[in-house]
Amino acid sequence: MIKIVSGGQTGVDQAALATAIHCSIPHGGWCPKGRKSEYGVIPAQYHLKETGSADYLVRTEANVVDSDATLIITPKRLTGGSLRTLEFCMKHRKPWHHIAFETVSSRQAAEEVKVWLNGDPEMNDYEDYEACPPKQCVLNVAGTRGSKLTVHENLIINLLLDVIWKVNGTMFYPLTVPHPDCID
Repeated sequence: MIKIVSGGQTGVDQAALATAIHCSIPHGGWCPKGRKSEYGVIPAQYHLKETGSADYLVRTEANVVDSDATLIITPKRLTGGSLRTLEFCMKHRKPWHHIAFETVSSRQAAEEVKVWLNGDPEMNDYEDYEACPPKQCVLNVAGTRGSKLTVHENLIINLLLDVIWKVNGTMFYPLTVPHPDCID
């Protein structure tokens, strides 16, 4: 991956951005006007551009459009904003892959993502899809917001570290981020 983009929401989005920073992978994406997230303002350390709207769906669609592929990470099934992300991928004919992290190990998920990004015909979303070479991919990472996560963000970070290891061939030491409930 040459870049990770995300919408900046708490949970999966911020875990993806923190992982990109930790791994020195460029990051970015679109966020709502005012850098709005469920716990307040998205931290300035995340290099995101604001849309002209405070509507979360505007940034969701912009991130799908501006990336080569979208990885959606949820505990089990797609609901809410994660489901809308999938709908935007289909609308714009962008490749997507869903990881239900409660049903697979992070190593299994990472292998799935690698195979998917390599363009395995059985995992393609569209018959005419041509895979972007994984190491040149701008990957949009979306998923469950912090208040709805059933696990600590560190599990998501470790999953993404495994993905980066499988796709880019670079292993990084695990990263930990404080849970929002533990910040003074």
